[in-house]
Amino acid sequence: MSSILRAKSRSSLYKNWKWYVYIIECLDGTYYTGVTWKPHARFDQHSSGLGSRYTSKHGVRKLVYVEEHDDLETARRREKQIKDWNRRKKQNLISREWSGQW
Repeated sequence: MSSILRAKSRSSLYKNWKWYVYIIECLDGTYYTGVTWKPHARFDQHSSGLGSRYTSKHGVRKLVYVEEHDDLETARRREKQIKDWNRRKKQNLISREWSGQW
């Protein structure tokens, strides 16, 4: 199978998944925002130091926010939007829209 066909197959598969934008509070009080299709597994990766360079450096306190999207493209746009926000706006999102329960 050519790499183009593999990429198209992978792309089709991704379209059938739910995607999640998540925010992790780090030990130093900063926030890390990311995208995944398995929030619990991705949080475990961050907690073990394998998630990202940022969370490896800043440590992980807790998962504070998760929001579901129907496709990866939309989730990535939302991730970028949140990453561009200041701390106060992220805190408002966290406190207003997510209770911390799955």
